[in-house]
Amino acid sequence: MNRYREAAAYIRQKTDFEPEIALVLGSGLGGFAKNVKITAEIGYEEIPDFVHATVQGHRGRFLLGTLENRRVIVLDGRVHYYEVRDMAEAVLPVRAAGLLGAKTLLLTNAAGGIRPDMRPGDFMLISDHISSFVPSPLLGPNDDELGPRFQDMSEAWDPILREKIRTAAAAAGIPLLQGVYCQLPGPQFESPAEIRMLRTLGADAVGMSTAAECIAARHMGLRVAGISCISNLAAGISASELSHEEVQETANRVRDSFERLILAVLRAL
Repeated sequence: MNRYREAAAYIRQKTDFEPEIALVLGSGLGGFAKNVKITAEIGYEEIPDFVHATVQGHRGRFLLGTLENRRVIVLDGRVHYYEVRDMAEAVLPVRAAGLLGAKTLLLTNAAGGIRPDMRPGDFMLISDHISSFVPSPLLGPNDDELGPRFQDMSEAWDPILREKIRTAAAAAGIPLLQGVYCQLPGPQFESPAEIRMLRTLGADAVGMSTAAECIAARHMGLRVAGISCISNLAAGISASELSHEEVQETANRVRDSFERLILAVLRAL
């Protein structure tokens, strides 16, 4: 049995709760979890042979419950490729959430801003992604029960969901940029030359997660949307040295706006 099926089976032993929406909380954004009316809480470390989250700001747990009258499974903290060195392992939590019944996946992350009009604390709706610099989570034998060998990515970031999110953000009075997100492997921050390259390729923001999770979810037939919190300006743009502390500080500063945005989005989905 695949490890994501084993994880889903373990969680089903703990609860028969079936989610509609899966929500992944990115770096420094885990405080949002307090909004969930929890039915069941399961730490990644509780699940046999499952991945562990090791980065500060990522709790590493599944929260199943209700939020804005929607049945949700919240992935409070993600596992990054650089932690496990295997992209198939990095997407295990998303795979498990899909097998538990989620049909829609909302991804959030902290990202470095590349575009000149971006400022730390901005929010960016992901319109497309570049994942060519990291391994695909679909490498290896295909699981035909989940999805096709060759997955179309023409509309990986669901256009109908994006429109609903833009409308929800406008109604809530929260400015929302839109742009292309690029995933690099990390864990080091990018060099100025790499940022110049990404700008030439058409990337607006860069991070170390998210695109691979989108690919895995689309392979399973989930509808996907994503929002980046621009936590810092990328190397060569920022005048200061990049650090994880800056990422967390920005996330803390915009926490209230982020929570209002996600709650408005959940009401709209």
